[in-house]
Amino acid sequence: MRQVILASGSPRRQYLFRYVVDSFDVLAADIEEIAEGTPEEQVKKLSLDKARHVAWNNPEAVVVGADTLVAIGGHIFGKPADEKDAARMLRKLSGNTHQVYTGVTVIADGKTLTKSACTNVTFNDMTDGEIEEYIETGEPMDKAGAYGIQGYGGKFIQSIDGCYFNVMGLPQSVLYGMLKQFDI
Repeated sequence: MRQVILASGSPRRQYLFRYVVDSFDVLAADIEEIAEGTPEEQVKKLSLDKARHVAWNNPEAVVVGADTLVAIGGHIFGKPADEKDAARMLRKLSGNTHQVYTGVTVIADGKTLTKSACTNVTFNDMTDGEIEEYIETGEPMDKAGAYGIQGYGGKFIQSIDGCYFNVMGLPQSVLYGMLKQFDI
C-alpha cells in the first residue's frame, strides 16, 4: 500500500480526509503564504506550494495539499489576526453572501493535479452581542473568515450553495475524483 500524506495541520481537514483515504500520515507544510491573484488562483497556488513542500522530501508518497479562504466583495479573509480582526470579518459577513474557496493539489508518480471548489454561503444578520459571544467561544480564531460552519458558527448560516465540506476546508468529492485519477 502506498504512503499517502496530507500536507496540512488543520484538524478539520484531517477529520474530513479520513473519510476519503483509509490510512494516511500528516506532515504539515511550513511555508510562507503569499497572497496574490484571485481567490481561486490563491488557493490553488497555496495548495500546490504546500504539496510540493512535503513531496520534495517524500517523492514516493502520494501528497495532498489544500488551502481555504473566504472572499466577499473583493475582500479576502484568511484566519483572523486577533479578536478585533475576527469581529471585523464577522460584521462584514453578517447579512451577506460570501464565497469559500478551497484549492486541492495531489502530487504522485511525478504528476501534479490541482483543482478548486467554490461554495456560496449566506449569513443571517448578527448583532454585535452575538458576534462578541461567538468570538468568546474561541472558535473563530483559527478559521478562514472567522467562523466554523460545523460548530457554533453554523447557527448564523442561512444557506449554502455548493459543497458543505468545502466550507469546512476540504471538498471531499473533488479530492476523491482527483485520487481516482491516480488509482488511489
